[in-house]
Amino acid sequence: MYGLDLLPFVTYGELFPEGITRYAIGGLLIGLGVAVIYLGTGIIAGASTFLESTLSYVSGRSRFQQARFVASRDWRVVFTAGMVLGAAGYWFLVLNPVWDEGLAAAAWQTDVQPWRLLLGGFLVGVGTRLGKGCTSGHGVCGVGSFSGTSIANVATFLLVAIGTAQLVMAAGVTP
Repeated sequence: MYGLDLLPFVTYGELFPEGITRYAIGGLLIGLGVAVIYLGTGIIAGASTFLESTLSYVSGRSRFQQARFVASRDWRVVFTAGMVLGAAGYWFLVLNPVWDEGLAAAAWQTDVQPWRLLLGGFLVGVGTRLGKGCTSGHGVCGVGSFSGTSIANVATFLLVAIGTAQLVMAAGVTP
């Protein structure tokens, strides 16, 4: 078709060669955390909003000094720090090369160049601002509450991600 070969579909085994258990457990823990935060505070647990409320400590800009950020920033900064410390704890306890070289190599590996990871992170941040929220706010909380805006955002996230991945693969770009 127009000289462009369609990329083959991948099988379940190729997508999840180690099974889905870890993803299912992770999803259950995320859902539980979101439910606890919502039931305890009435606030949707989107990570981008948590970051903005944390920035209210260090920025005098009116965007970050909104009453909704300032009033809840103390516990939100604990949540934000918990995400960072959780990742650090996971690295230290599971991925740390001091503990087990084989486990560290198997658990974390990527061929993606560091500059591409940084650029991707930056673009995700830009997309978060453009989409007025992140995948945790829209994808976990918004879709779970049947928000039309969140469903449209998540569909857009997926379509753009799938399209970008297909274009990058078709162009022959390697990590």
